Amino acid sequence: MKRVVVTGIGALTAIGNDIPEYLEGLRNGKSGAKPITQFDAERFKTQFACEVTDWDPTDRLDRKEIRRLDRYITMALYAAHEAMQNAGIINEDGTTAFALDPDRAGAIVASGIGGLGTLEKEITDFTNGSGTPRYNPFMIPKMIANMGAGHISMAHNLRGPSYATVSACASGGHALAAAADDIRMDRADLMVTGGSEAVVTKVGVGGFNSMKALSTRNDDFKTASRPYDANRDGFVLGEGAGIIILESLDHALARGATILAEVAGYAASSDAYHISAPHPEGAGAKMAMINALKYAGMNPADIDYINTHGTSTPLGDTAELNAIKLAFGEDVYDLNISSTKSMTGHLLGAAAAIESVACILAIRHNFVPPTINHFTDDPDIDPKLNLTFNKSVEKSVDVALSNTFGFGGHNSATIFKRFNI
Repeated sequence: MKRVVVTGIGALTAIGNDIPEYLEGLRNGKSGAKPITQFDAERFKTQFACEVTDWDPTDRLDRKEIRRLDRYITMALYAAHEAMQNAGIINEDGTTAFALDPDRAGAIVASGIGGLGTLEKEITDFTNGSGTPRYNPFMIPKMIANMGAGHISMAHNLRGPSYATVSACASGGHALAAAADDIRMDRADLMVTGGSEAVVTKVGVGGFNSMKALSTRNDDFKTASRPYDANRDGFVLGEGAGIIILESLDHALARGATILAEVAGYAASSDAYHISAPHPEGAGAKMAMINALKYAGMNPADIDYINTHGTSTPLGDTAELNAIKLAFGEDVYDLNISSTKSMTGHLLGAAAAIESVACILAIRHNFVPPTINHFTDDPDIDPKLNLTFNKSVEKSVDVALSNTFGFGGHNSATIFKRFNI
């Protein structure tokens, strides 16, 4: 089977609207939480989120086209432009820098929910209107979760495999695994993959509030996302996109691409337990990590850093750490662990994508991003674990693992390593 390497990355997050800004935010432990601006949240239990702000999509996209897109699609296209440019496929103005074989390139881009903002607006407009069923003709193509991948394929003439994976918060990890498989099995030379999510809406916030999933720390929103802290009270909703360009090693070398990292292994599993709660013993999560290591031909001692799912929920954080201990044994005490959701919030279907980008940056720049907002130790968490609290750590990171777990019990684990011929 072919080796799969990373040749481009793009990011759009609450702590940075491109890769350099995202890297700086990760290094500095920046909190992206702020009061919600996309709607009046005064009557909601949670009034803050990790929104993407101060970005102008027309910097990279056509203004007329944007009007026909949901926010999540716009974000996917925006991050994809950076990733394609970063990979040397397009120039800054979008013109072709390297002519791909369109039949050997594709896009598998995840979204856990898709165009929720579009659906909310259309239903609200209909309800508040005359009752005549007049919906925007672009409603369906703006709303459905596959259109991030669809529009990226159309924008860059990618005629290979193109679809979305939808598995809640594990969606981006499954997208990356599917894209890597297409390359490994020689069905494609290059794949655009990752995820995008934009659900900071009344329905999104209200729905998660009704599940008691979100933090309600309105008086201290900057520190509301506090994974592993004894006083964590739920996750902070995030939005944005992460895009990764994968190529076969021979294709990347032939065109002289800069190789950022290698995809070493990945695996998926299910808790088969509950619609939203994690398996208390971490049964499924443990197996995802064990099988990813097996796929990569690695031992637990080979991992330098784990970017955890770490959402800042009371049950989820401890269950994941228990699973990590079961998967890694005594080697767990020799590695760094952190949750970058403490900075970006939880991007749902885009979480695995943007956190995989964080792993790639950790390998490229030899540092471990922190788990910020830690104030009080949780007595249920092993104090010997190195959870990289509050400050990033300079460290040689040769191998990093990214965990993401979703409602429905879906689990994904992906391993990246420093590239060596």
